[in-house]
Amino acid sequence: MARKPDKGIRERILTVASSLFQEHGPDGVGLQQIINESGCGKNVLYREFGSKDELVVAYLDRCRQDWFDLVQQTVRPLADDPAGQLIAIVGAVAERSEAPGFRGCPLRNSLPSFPEHDHPARRLIVDYHFARRDLLRELAEQAGARDPRALADKIMLLIDGLHASGAVLGEQGAGETAVAFATEAVSAAVGGSRVATPLGDSRVASPGIPA
Repeated sequence: MARKPDKGIRERILTVASSLFQEHGPDGVGLQQIINESGCGKNVLYREFGSKDELVVAYLDRCRQDWFDLVQQTVRPLADDPAGQLIAIVGAVAERSEAPGFRGCPLRNSLPSFPEHDHPARRLIVDYHFARRDLLRELAEQAGARDPRALADKIMLLIDGLHASGAVLGEQGAGETAVAFATEAVSAAVGGSRVATPLGDSRVASPGIPA
């Protein structure tokens, strides 16, 4: 009797590879280690992913999607408050960056592994960062910022700073300060009274793996 194909094998391989890439980086993980830990054969892995590069791209795409899922969950309660959404995004990143085991943004961390500008992994990483900046600019425009580009760039720099400092400082990071800076920047950009911290707190709960 022929063995039925394991419909979850691709997801299992990707989950194992994602955990290993997250911990060691793409350069620090070999395919044999992924094969051993996922419990699949070499032929099965190559059936699902034609090469290590293809597997890395799938991992990075998962990280990219995790980020946008985080954003959507964070801003959903503030659908009519784009200024508050910008602050809430910084709060979500702040909380995540101070969580145990945080290692920084996996997309940015993976960039040095792909110096070729036309490599699919590098293109995905660059496209992700442009898309993230475009999203922040759109929210800044909706909030009525006098200079949406400048406000979006300030928020982006805060996010990148949290990713960098959180990987080193952990729970001793500058999350509360980053949220305060974000609130001040948004308030100054939109004019008028000081913008209230979303949900009445300096932090916004955030799920998912670090990204």
